[in-house]
This record gives sequence, C-alpha cells and structure tokens, in this order.
Amino acid sequence: MFSNLLYFLVALLIYSTADLFQNPDPFHGNAALNALLLSLGFAGACRLSFRRIERLAEVSPFENIDHLIQNRISRLSVSALILFAVNIYGFRLSTLFSGIKWFEALPTLKAVFFIGLYLLYLVMIWNASYPAQNRYFAGTVSKKDYILSNISFSLPALLPWFCLSLAADILNLSPWQPFKDFLETPAGEIGYISLFLLAIAVFGPVLIRRLWNCKPLEPGHTRSRIETICKKAGLKYAEILKWELFGGNMMTAGIMGFVGRFRYLLVTPALMNILSDEELDAVMLHEIGHVQKYHMVFYLIFFAGFMACNLVFFEPVMLLLYILEPVYKGFAWAGIEKATAHPILISMALIGAFVLYFRFIFGFFMRNFERQADLHVYEFTHDASSLISTFHKIASYSRQSMDKPNWHHFSIGERIRYLERCEDHPALVQSHHLKIKKMIAVYLTGIVLLFSAGYSISSGPAKLRFDNFIAERLLFQHMAVDPAHSDLYTLVGDYYYARQNYARAIDSYENVLRVDPANVHALNNLSWLFSTCPEKEYQNKDKALDYAKRALKQKREPYILDTYAEALAANNDIKGAMAAALDALTRSNEKKSIMRVR
Repeated sequence: MFSNLLYFLVALLIYSTADLFQNPDPFHGNAALNALLLSLGFAGACRLSFRRIERLAEVSPFENIDHLIQNRISRLSVSALILFAVNIYGFRLSTLFSGIKWFEALPTLKAVFFIGLYLLYLVMIWNASYPAQNRYFAGTVSKKDYILSNISFSLPALLPWFCLSLAADILNLSPWQPFKDFLETPAGEIGYISLFLLAIAVFGPVLIRRLWNCKPLEPGHTRSRIETICKKAGLKYAEILKWELFGGNMMTAGIMGFVGRFRYLLVTPALMNILSDEELDAVMLHEIGHVQKYHMVFYLIFFAGFMACNLVFFEPVMLLLYILEPVYKGFAWAGIEKATAHPILISMALIGAFVLYFRFIFGFFMRNFERQADLHVYEFTHDASSLISTFHKIASYSRQSMDKPNWHHFSIGERIRYLERCEDHPALVQSHHLKIKKMIAVYLTGIVLLFSAGYSISSGPAKLRFDNFIAERLLFQHMAVDPAHSDLYTLVGDYYYARQNYARAIDSYENVLRVDPANVHALNNLSWLFSTCPEKEYQNKDKALDYAKRALKQKREPYILDTYAEALAANNDIKGAMAAALDALTRSNEKKSIMRVR
C-alpha cells in the first residue's frame, strides 16, 4: 500500500512538469478519443492479466501466489504511470480546460481533476485484481471495501501538496504584493513550505482520521489493555481508533501524530481478534517506539530535505541538461528536436530523483526505523517472544510468504530472525540504536552540504560564474554549427516568464545576450517584458526601447514590430507606436495573403 503513495506522488510530478512542454497547437478532440481508447485497452489488459493469475492459482496453488499478485499490481501501476504520462505529455490533456475561469484562477482544482485520471487507472487495476487478491484476506472483503480502502489509504499522500498548492492559489489572488514578492524569494519559498509541512504534520491526523472513517475503539478488555500499555510507556494520545481497513480484515496497526493532543493509535479488528494480550502489548510497544524514537519527526525532515534540495537545484540541473550534447544527438536520431528533448530530460531528472530518493534513501531509513521499533519492546520486556509469535500469526493468517520482499519493511522472516539473534546477542539492540544515530548524522550532514552547494549556484555567490559557464558551454557547442541554436537557452527565460518569475526570466535572457548579443528571441522577449510587465518594479522603458531597436535590426517581423510599438508607447511616443503597430498589421496581412495563394 505504501507503494501507492509513491505512485501518486510520481503522477503529481508528471502533471506538474507538463508546463515545460511548449506546444502552440490547440487541444484537439482526437487526443481525447485516443486517450479514451488507450484507457479502455488498459482496463482490458488488467482483466486479462489477473484472470491468468486466477487460473494459475486454481491449477497449481503455491505459497508465493500473493507475491505474484502484488508484483503484477506494481507492474500495472507503473504502466498506468506511463499511460498517464502519454496523456499529459503526448496528448496534452492538461490543456483541455485552458481558458476556463475557475481553473485559471485556482490551478489546483484542475490538477485534482487530472490526478483523478491516474486514480481511475489504479481503480481499474484494483477492480481487476480483487478476485485473486480476496483470497489473502483474513475474512470476507467486498470489492467496494477493497477499492475504497485502497483509495482512502493512498490519498493522504496528496494532502500536503493539496493544502500547499491551494493556499498558494489563494495567496496569488491576494492584492498584498510585498508578501507575494517575498514568497518568490528562496527564503520565502522555503519558509512557506516548511510552515505548511509543520501544520500538516500537526493537524493532518485529524483529517486523515475522517478520511479513513476511523471510530473510537469500544470500551472493553482490549481497549483497557492498550490504555495500560500506553500509560506504562508514558505515551500521550488523543484516542484509540478502530481501523476498519479493507473491511477490518487487514492485520495491521499504526500510529499517527506528532503532538499528543492530535495523536491517534489505530488497530484493525482482524489483528485484535488473533492476538493474545501479550502479543497486543508487543504490537503497541512497536507503534509507541515510532513516537519515542522520533521516527515521524525524521520522516518530516527527510521530506523537507528533498523539497529544499529540489528547490535550489532545479534551475542548475535544468541548465546543465542543456549541455548534454551526446544525449541530444540520440534524441535527434529518434527524430526528436532539442526544444522537445530538453523538457523530456527535465521531467526524467525530476521523476528519477524523486523515485530514487524515496525508494532507496527514504526506504532504507524506513526499514531500519521499523527494525528499531521492533527492538523497542526490549525497553519494557525481557524478550521479544510475543512480537515474534505475532509475526508468525500474521504470516499464517494472511497466507503470505515469510520472505516476501518489501521496499519499506524488512520481510517478516528477516524481522523474526533479527529478533532471535538479539535474544542470543543482546548487544545487537544497542548496536542498532547506535547505527540509526550515525545514519541520521550522515544524512543531516549530507543534506546541509548539498543544500548549501545548490543555494550557492542557484542564488548565492557562485550563481553568476555558474550561469556564465553554462551559457558559454552551450553556445560553444552549438553556435559553430548553427547560430540559431542559441535560442535553446532562451527556453529557460521562457519557462520563468510563463511562471511569472520575472527576475529569473530577465537574468536568463541577459545571460544569452552576454554571449550572443544579436539573439532576436532574447532581445524581443526582454523588450516585451520591460514594456508590459504587470509588476511595475520590472518595467524599464529605456531598456525596452533599446532591445526592441536591436531586435528590429536583425528582423523586421510583425511580432517584433508589435513589441517595438509597445516600447514606443511605454516611452509616450504614441504616434510612433501607432505607425509601428500599423506596419506590423500590414506585414501580418501580407503573410496571410501569401499563405492563401500557396
């Protein structure tokens, strides 16, 4: 189930990077039809795939059939991501609602709609997998409960993004310009994100409780037992909840919340039904261990560390990708132009970094934190026999392989064997605690150094030297062959201009002009920006006119004349502006006439 969280976040990244692909063509109805046909084909492939597994289970049932089901779900989920990327990048479905007032004012609403498209693909997978998967639940689970449980368990992964993005949309509508300007700075972005992550971490469990429809555990022996072990461990909490995940048939427990007032213990009915009192105590001590070893705090730090590094490294990586000449030759061989290849590389870099970080670094810490939580029982009991017998029961009742691999947990077999080794060699317990401390120290040191380096080249003292290095390398590679390739670098400015980050757009265009003073694209766009920028602090009528004149010396095209007219108007030369605009209109009509003749 944790894999679903990762898949949703990757889908969000795919949608978020769609703006990198600049395509002037309008949305075409055939694209929607093609997307629909591909989706129907995917649904059919899911049904056929799991029917084969069902037939295999009937003919020759074996112990690892559950692993085969999970492996197939994972592969189809990745295939769904690829299909989603085709819809967003290839068919450009994200432009479907362009021009609609509410979606333009609140882009988060449009994003939710398209993330829902990926959710639809996952529902197709879960619907097809249900008949095979159902045999591995402890009791009867309806298809509806199975699908809704998967959905409700996955959606909290999008909760921080949704709140953060919606708040940003609302702030963007605010007339308080100084505050909006502050949020555009690196300090403002980092502070804003950090504040929201903290708020979600504290109050998020309240929303998740409602999303999962958890109810307080009824008074009785089981509740009294859990209350006693929490009191013994000194844990503060708001409520003990009955977690009816997959109709209550999933055998698991959990804990969520940083602050005692908003912290909840969760336990499923199936788990309570099979465990003895001592085993239930061991499970609760495991969950309490996550709190008392500050695992959730570190998870927040790991997430914030990734976001902070992504923030400061995005522009430098985007620029570095411009100079990968051998890679562009490979794309050219496949018939893909550089203007399209570069956004593809950016998207691959972002998604690749995200997957590698969470799959391997985050996953590495999760596995070792789970082991540390297992060892927490030793702080209250003399042995881990109750926890070991719990693992045996879970594997037996759920009919799972003891050695089923898992990217965020060690397998049940590995966890049992490690606890048994600790029984024979108690020093291993403290050894693992020390290992965790060293791991965290190494991570924190590494992330601080990495962030400092990224900040230095993106906004700090090394920025100008880095920008010049990229510009010189890029133009050295391309201008000897075809000077027109200098326009590739202007895409950086175009990207920031489209995102209304005017300061960085100006920097990017001026970097081009330092090494290619006659670049028409940069001259024209800078003139337009200085003439028409909605933020007055970036308006500069003198530079606007100078750049427009320099662009006209290179080309006397209608769009350049239009920019020149704006620059003249900004300088109060209304007569000249009207003449330039008329010249632009005349030349544009002449071009249309020529096209009609052809």
